Amino acid sequence: MLNLRFAKDYLLHRLRAKNRHGVHSPFVYRLVDNVIYDFAPKKVYPEAEALRKQLIIDNRMITITDLGAGSHVNNNRQKRIGDIARNALKPPRLAQLLHRLAAEMTPRNIIELGTCLGITTVYLQNAAPGAKVYTLEGCPETAKIATETFKKAGINDTTLLTGNFDDTLPGVINNLTELDFVFVDGNHQKDATLKYFEWCLPKVHENTMLIFDDIYWSEGMKQAWNEIKAHPQVTVTVDLFWIGLVFFRPGQVKEDFLIKI
Repeated sequence: MLNLRFAKDYLLHRLRAKNRHGVHSPFVYRLVDNVIYDFAPKKVYPEAEALRKQLIIDNRMITITDLGAGSHVNNNRQKRIGDIARNALKPPRLAQLLHRLAAEMTPRNIIELGTCLGITTVYLQNAAPGAKVYTLEGCPETAKIATETFKKAGINDTTLLTGNFDDTLPGVINNLTELDFVFVDGNHQKDATLKYFEWCLPKVHENTMLIFDDIYWSEGMKQAWNEIKAHPQVTVTVDLFWIGLVFFRPGQVKEDFLIKI
């Protein structure tokens, strides 16, 4: 039933979504044309994908601590690192899109909720080398593998915080004057997603980008995404099916876009 519902949502999105030529907002048109549909190679792509390949062939077993909605693929607590790399990491095209989005926004700070094995963090850090990156992970053993990934990538200035997001995220937000770039990829539940969104709101500004992962993961996540779109502070959203982009641009006509990728 879940796969049928997800497939239906995907087909409906494909039928309704537009490409760059169906977008009349100059801001969103530029984002689609210059960033979302930018398929030119970048220096970090082969470097990050080489790290992914190493993880895929890693046969070590670790114990997963899952504080969120679990997995659609495998909810066993004992998992092989290679299986996590195959099933839980963002696929290259999405990780590379996140890299381009971060590079476009030139953020001073990046918050990532859901480190997993660290590949997306590598992409984000390389997109904005001058940014302070905070990546939050609920599972201690997964976080240890991510630390190994960072060392291999030569990343030394990313702050990795391990624990329940309810405990770690408020401190990060409170220590920052403004939030520039936040990627929410963990605890795929409606109430948790809306809570993290609301915690961010006091620190957003006109150039903030919030990104929510797996907005069609479940009925609850679809409801959370609709509530986020309807919030009065939100002016522009871009629904890419796999992720949703949220902007807070004063003077911008409130619009919601569905874009094919």
